[in-house]
Amino acid sequence: MGNSSFATIDYLVFIAYGLLIIGVGLWVSRPKKGEKKTAQDYFLASKALPWWAIGASLIAANISAEQFIGMSGSGFAIGLGIASYEWMAAITLIIVGKYFLPVFLKKKIYTMPQFLEIRYDGRVRTVMAVFWLLVYVFVNLTSILYLGALAMQIIMGVPLLYGIIGLALFAAVYSIYGGLKAVAWTDVIQVIFLIGGGLLTTYMALNAVSGGHGFIAGFRDLMEQVPEKFDMILEQGKLMIPDGSGGMKDAYLDLPGIGVLVGGMWIANISYWGFNQYIIQRGLAAKSIKEAQWGMIFAGFLKILIPLIVVIPGIAAWALTKDTTTVIEPSDRAYPWLLHEFVPAGVKGLAFAALAAAIVSSLASMINSISTIFTIDVYKKFIHKGVSETKMVTIGRITSFTALLIAVLTCRPLLGNLDQAFQYIQEFTGFVTPGVVAIFGFGLFWKRSSANAALLAAILTIPISFLFKVMLPEMPFLDRMGVVFLILSAILVVFSLIQNKTDDPKGIQLSKKLFYTDPVFNIGAMILSAIVAVLYIIYW
Repeated sequence: MGNSSFATIDYLVFIAYGLLIIGVGLWVSRPKKGEKKTAQDYFLASKALPWWAIGASLIAANISAEQFIGMSGSGFAIGLGIASYEWMAAITLIIVGKYFLPVFLKKKIYTMPQFLEIRYDGRVRTVMAVFWLLVYVFVNLTSILYLGALAMQIIMGVPLLYGIIGLALFAAVYSIYGGLKAVAWTDVIQVIFLIGGGLLTTYMALNAVSGGHGFIAGFRDLMEQVPEKFDMILEQGKLMIPDGSGGMKDAYLDLPGIGVLVGGMWIANISYWGFNQYIIQRGLAAKSIKEAQWGMIFAGFLKILIPLIVVIPGIAAWALTKDTTTVIEPSDRAYPWLLHEFVPAGVKGLAFAALAAAIVSSLASMINSISTIFTIDVYKKFIHKGVSETKMVTIGRITSFTALLIAVLTCRPLLGNLDQAFQYIQEFTGFVTPGVVAIFGFGLFWKRSSANAALLAAILTIPISFLFKVMLPEMPFLDRMGVVFLILSAILVVFSLIQNKTDDPKGIQLSKKLFYTDPVFNIGAMILSAIVAVLYIIYW
């Protein structure tokens, strides 16, 4: 699988894509004559994003190599069940748009830790800012870089280290200079590549399954050939998958049956889509609350499509190799194998551009979020309180560069020997998410929750999660997240009731008017919910 499979036309398509993204990124973020970038311009795209840019940017930021490579790997190993992450996210986006964003926009915040100081105090803000910076740099940024470079190595024959450096430089060129405006507007183009190129690969894979009779026949054949891969709700002990260290484990540990629908996956989704700087920053940069909410619904509809692009190819790879001598190990090699074997010259460049679009847009978004949190929550708060607007932009750029450099140096040692990297990312961010959801959830909707109780929940989330992992290794990590969330919620409630005899003075004043949504949002939400319900009924 060297670069011999990549024809000249593929290189030309890929280079054209790269030049387009860098050109657009630099062009949209150029300052007007005589104007200097302010912090709002750099970190919140001048608060001027329309709904379609918000929706597209949410998906481009979200879908990365961890989905293309990691989710296809999980599709190969487990099947359609892994699509729960995507389809439940569509419902989560409705909740975020209706109940979370109105509060955040009303408070005029730049960062999520900033909201925690408004609601609790500076200690809670600082603890969570440090948590997020560590997770973003050492889990998210490293995994995006490593998986992206791995794909480039398998498909194009690019040495891993060169791939890591190349991707980092590509994302850095326009995002460090242009900030969120460059990231969000290039994301609109990235999403077209990502979905268009992704669907092309799915078409080729399903066409191969049907023996050249098209993708609808291929989908039908796929369901007949491997019906066990189309179970959304897994049974314990039914499916064994590689554990990444040469042994086998029960797939139920990754997707614990009905527990997926009623348990920890909600904690993962609500934390990711509702309280995650990397995602919510797009909503904060909206022209208006209406545009932000429409953007969430648009992203929800795109989410329904994503399993077709990232999970079905993995299942197709399983069907195409299960009765042959071809061995795909680890599972994360399923998607690159498909690109190599079934996607013809010319189209391969486009399909690879889709993968690169996913990687680079996520890298750019992550760098921007790291720089926003560091500049606003660490530098401005502790190092230089009276920092000027233009100096904040400079600090943001320096932070972006430093974070990228750290990720380039540490990604290979951290991720070098995993079978399903997507699951690694979910599990390790899952140490922090129960605390995040408890602190924000009670902070938003329960006026009595106190700063000391929130601080305790923030400090305990990793130790309690780790304790469960060590004491109950057989417990699925999604179930563990749900249980840890309930424990932290109980701790937070008890300590708040002891400390606050009445409502906390910093409690959020909520009103029915605040949660009003227009008919477009409401109709979109109903259609989206119906589609998700139908999908679960069909593939139960």
